Amino acid sequence: MRHRSTGLFGRDRELRMLDAGLASARSGRGGAVFLVGESGIGKSRLAAATTESGYTAGMALLRGRASSTCLTTPFRPLTEAILSLLRTDPVEPADLGPYGPILGRLVPEWGTPETGRDGESLVVLAEAVLRLIGLVGRGRGCLLALDDLHEADPETLAVLEYLIDNAEQQPLLLLGSVRDEDCPAMPLVRAAARRGACELVELDRLPRPALSAVAGDCLGIDPAAVPAPVVELLWAGSFGNPLMVEELVTALVSDGALVDDGGTWRLAGEGRTAVSTGLARPLARRVAQLGARTRELLAVAAVFGQRFPLTVVQRATGLGDRDLLTLLQDDGAAQLVAPDEQTADWYAFHHDLSRESVLATLDRDEHARCAGALADAVEAVHAGLPGEWCEIAARLRLEAGDRTAAGALFTEVGRRALQLGAASSAVALLDRALEHLPGESAERAGALESLLHALVEAGLVERALASVDELERVSDLGPTRRAELHTRLAWAAAVAGRTEDGLSQVEVARALLGRDAPAADVAPIDVVAAHLALDQAGPGRLDEAEALARKAAEVAEAVPLPVVACQAWQLLGAITRHRDPQEATACLERARSMSLRHSLPIWEIHALIRLGNDDALRAGELGRLRRARDQATRVGAVTARYQAEASIALHATLRGEHEEAAELTDAVLSATTRLKLLETTQYALLNRAVLAGHRGNRRDLDTALDDFARWGGDLDLHAPRVHGLASAFCSLLEEDVPRALADLEVVARREASGTGVYFLSGRYGLRVLLRVLTGDADRGELAAVAVNPASALRWDRQFLLFAEAVLHGRAGDPTAAATAVEAALREGEPYAMSRHLALRLISEPALTDSWGDPVTWLRMAEDHFHRADVPAVAGACRALLRKAGARVQQRRTGADGIPAELRSAGVTVREYEVLTLLVGRLGNREIADRLHLSPRTVERHVGNLMTKMGLPNRIALGEYAADLSDGAA
Repeated sequence: MRHRSTGLFGRDRELRMLDAGLASARSGRGGAVFLVGESGIGKSRLAAATTESGYTAGMALLRGRASSTCLTTPFRPLTEAILSLLRTDPVEPADLGPYGPILGRLVPEWGTPETGRDGESLVVLAEAVLRLIGLVGRGRGCLLALDDLHEADPETLAVLEYLIDNAEQQPLLLLGSVRDEDCPAMPLVRAAARRGACELVELDRLPRPALSAVAGDCLGIDPAAVPAPVVELLWAGSFGNPLMVEELVTALVSDGALVDDGGTWRLAGEGRTAVSTGLARPLARRVAQLGARTRELLAVAAVFGQRFPLTVVQRATGLGDRDLLTLLQDDGAAQLVAPDEQTADWYAFHHDLSRESVLATLDRDEHARCAGALADAVEAVHAGLPGEWCEIAARLRLEAGDRTAAGALFTEVGRRALQLGAASSAVALLDRALEHLPGESAERAGALESLLHALVEAGLVERALASVDELERVSDLGPTRRAELHTRLAWAAAVAGRTEDGLSQVEVARALLGRDAPAADVAPIDVVAAHLALDQAGPGRLDEAEALARKAAEVAEAVPLPVVACQAWQLLGAITRHRDPQEATACLERARSMSLRHSLPIWEIHALIRLGNDDALRAGELGRLRRARDQATRVGAVTARYQAEASIALHATLRGEHEEAAELTDAVLSATTRLKLLETTQYALLNRAVLAGHRGNRRDLDTALDDFARWGGDLDLHAPRVHGLASAFCSLLEEDVPRALADLEVVARREASGTGVYFLSGRYGLRVLLRVLTGDADRGELAAVAVNPASALRWDRQFLLFAEAVLHGRAGDPTAAATAVEAALREGEPYAMSRHLALRLISEPALTDSWGDPVTWLRMAEDHFHRADVPAVAGACRALLRKAGARVQQRRTGADGIPAELRSAGVTVREYEVLTLLVGRLGNREIADRLHLSPRTVERHVGNLMTKMGLPNRIALGEYAADLSDGAA
């Protein structure tokens, strides 16, 4: 007979559902399914059958399992799953872009010396896993099977939740198994099922007929030949749990209660009453019948866990290779343990009850002795306790009664988890360490210090602040280390927006150090205090922040404290930019130099992004910004990459490269909204508002600002950009100069307090030009603005030169005016829209005051805005050309063919061309190819048509176009 059945009985419905999920994943539409049930109900077997089907279909396979021996080892199931894939399907990390190095947290060889965590959240890691799945599953589908998730660590569950919520758009079937018990995984999967993000399959116990099939398979006979009394006995003892059925069949046979009479099985007479209807007594009897050496071997194995490694157990028992394998493979042991199916050189008990029956034979002293021997063996076999072995050793030391050694090991495991970015697991491990470490020991002080770091990383600022009291009771922590911890708490409070708590921690840190503290100890506090000063209202805060940052920067460079220096110089770059761009650039160059000298790649990238922004602002060049983006991609700095791309998108908008700006902004938002990168999402939404303003699209501008507010953006705080760079330009493209000036006056009032650090708000450029045009500003105001270093930015400089031209023309100096226009055009060369808009604006006074070449300027501007589909400005240019007596090019080609109802709705010629092509159900790409446009522009025209015609979707618009075509025919 067999101890295990080879078939899968009573699960036909579940198999059909899972096969459908595999087929859907292969077609590109993913999903998640969780198998839930008690131990032994068949979750793992059903998952294995599904894996076999996926393998047969040629799908990419990732298989991992949580471990009961290391409950808080971060990411264990995910690491195992990815490594199982890479053994058969090698992947180049470069194919995943910036997400390849991010996976270095799970696949160590994918990390690089340059790679830094950059504060990346678990969501970023989860996105990296999702990108890997999308890559390996392209065209064939991917199965990610994760077993025993009731044992999973918090970080794995956080990644799992993200995968569940995003599986639908991937070629993925995520298949998990969870024991139906009180564990963190169950609330997660039940909540996902309630919101429709996954399927929950709760496995019932098998009905009586299926028990015959299981028993018959074990006995090697037809199910119909299993005696009815045996089926009843199996039902009474197992209640339909298939694993318990198998164990009972084995127990009945080994106890002589079920007898083979030449191929026909029957219950022996005395066995009918002697055999227990449960498992505990038969298993205990089976253990008692084992030989002494086998019992000793299995006792050591049971103390290790449900699964156990042969190398460690052999070291702990002192058995030779032959003896070890002989004992494991004899009939008695084979009824309790078997080789593990997934891991070479590991064995596993058949059932939890099998292990518990062995453990029940040990008293407390014997258990402690086995645990101590195993701990010694683990430390000998796995020198340095790499990976999960450190936590295993900690657990074994605790079971051996050595609480102090266990506490020290749990502290080390917690520190390692924190280095991996698994802050929640680190908190749990360090809490456990503190349970076992003596109250006044140096070890306890170190564990508490690490716990505070972990609490900050986990975002548990409230608990971290509350932990300060215990910090005061630990005598082994000197004032300098205490001050360091309070400084770290201050930074955590600042990041969490709790300014008052942050300031309180800064005060405590300063008090601990005293007035005569070394400058090197004070510098980290000063940097935090500088950031907190920017978050406080009131005059003088900007000056206070700058003074603190300068002091910290100088000290940090001298010590050196490279990270503090980078923080300080980059903060100074932001503070001084609005006042003196050249000084800001110098600060950022110092930050970059420090990062290079001390091999801090993430800080170098952040400095490069800011320097790239300076290049773009001062010279209109994007080369360094693009290099920063590429470097962030290479080292896996995902957040920095999206920050760089958002900056590139902003400057592309200013350059009039609206299609590139739209595509980049959409791509950034697609990623950052999913990754919940709040700051970058807000920045990108502001970019979207600016882009809409520079296209003259008020509706899209308002929508972007509404989205910005929904994502927690502060419209008052960002008023300079909202009004100065977005709304003011939209007003000008609507030919509404008074509204544009009103927007710019809002900016001026906001910046009057001197607390703003924004640039390109119009204060040093566009506002002056508009005030000159309306006669509200004279040469004195222009000169006062022009001497300010902030006016040196190329974007602002073009407007000041145009304003200078108007003043020269008004004063009757056409030569000087022409020279100023030439200089303005050179400065504005990178900025197509603003340059042509300025030409339209100055053409009017040029016509009035008879200077320059307003007709040529107006023709240039009219052509630009006609092609950009900004009808108000193009129409104003044509009106001024007619006023000047110049011939006006007919721009209404095709307009007469637009039906009257569409013309009255404001449909343009280009929109009508798009509408006619919708009749053939063409996609955006096909329409774009025919009209020589980009797909993004076509999408915008389609959206405008739906809005103007009041239609709900593209299908309705296509039907309307078809009806229109039929009517015309």
